[in-house]
Amino acid sequence: MELWQLLEYAAWGISALLGLYMVADWLKTDTTYSEEVLTSSREGELEALTEEHRT
Repeated sequence: MELWQLLEYAAWGISALLGLYMVADWLKTDTTYSEEVLTSSREGELEALTEEHRT
C-alpha cells in the first residue's frame, strides 16, 4: 500500500468517527433538553434588555 492510500483510509476513518460522534451528541442533546429550551434565544433576551436601557 502506498502512503497516500493509507492517508485516504485514515481520513475516511476519522470522518466516520466524527459522523458517529455528531449523531451520538445529537441524540443525547435531543433527549436531554426540550424543544422549548433548544429553540429559545437567551442572547436575544439580553439584547432586548440592553435596548430597553438605552431608550
